Amino acid sequence: MRRFNGTALIMAAMATTLGALAYPVWSYADRSGTGQANVAAGTVATQWGPLTAADRDLIVRVRLAGLWELPAGQQAIQRAPSTAIKEAGDHLIVGHTDLDKRVRIIAAQLGVELPNVPNEQQQGWLDEMSAATGSEYEYKFVNLLRAAHGKIFPAIGTVRNTTRNTLVRQLASDANQTVLDHITILEKTGKVDFDAIANEIANAATASPTGPAAPVPGQVVPSAPAAQASGNVQTSSKPSPGAPGTVNTARPDPTDSLGLLGQ
Repeated sequence: MRRFNGTALIMAAMATTLGALAYPVWSYADRSGTGQANVAAGTVATQWGPLTAADRDLIVRVRLAGLWELPAGQQAIQRAPSTAIKEAGDHLIVGHTDLDKRVRIIAAQLGVELPNVPNEQQQGWLDEMSAATGSEYEYKFVNLLRAAHGKIFPAIGTVRNTTRNTLVRQLASDANQTVLDHITILEKTGKVDFDAIANEIANAATASPTGPAAPVPGQVVPSAPAAQASGNVQTSSKPSPGAPGTVNTARPDPTDSLGLLGQ
C-alpha cells in the first residue's frame, strides 16, 4: 500500500509538471506580447482607418522634425558663409513649413497631441550648431541634419507600407518627398561625411552583410541585358518628374477645411 501511494504521488506530481510546461505552449497565441496583440493594444478606430501606435509615432516625429530643423535652417541662412549651406537652409524652412501645417491638420483630425518644443536630443544638436563657427559650423550643420534624415527615412517607408489609415499614408508620402529633398540638398553641399555614417550603421549592425560576391580586381564582368516588357506595350508615364539629382516636392497647399487649427 505504501509503495502504491508513493507511486501515485510521483505520477500526480509528474502530471502537474507536464501540465504546467504545456500551458504556455497552447496559450501563447492568446497572450499579450505577440505581434498581433501588441498592434491591437495600441490601435484606435477612426473614420480614416485604424490608427496604430506606429502611426501616432510618425505623426509626432514629423512634428518634432520641424521644431528643430526650421530654426536650424534659419540659422544657416543667417550664419553660413557658403551659398550651398544657405540653399540647404532654404530647403529646410520651405519643406518643414509646408510639412508642419500638414501634420498639424492631420493630428487635429485624428486627435493626436503634438509637442511644441524639440526633444532633448534635438535641442542638443541646435546647441552644437550655435556653439560652432566657420568650417566646424558647416560640418555640424550638414552632418547632424543628414544623419537625422537618414534615420527617419526608412521609418517613414515602414509606416507608409503598413498603415491602414489614409491620412497617415498621405502624410508618409509627403514626408518621404520632403526628407528625400533635404537629403539630396545636404549632399549637394559636398560636406557629408559618408564614412562616419557608414561606420555608425556598421557598429550598430548585429548580422553579417549579405549580397552578391565582392568583385575581383581586374576582372571584367559581362554587362547585364536590359530588363524590359515584351511585345508591343503602350505606356504613358515617365520615370521621374524632375531632373537627375532633384526631388519634385510640388503638391497642392494643405488646406484646413474644417478650421481645426483655430480651435
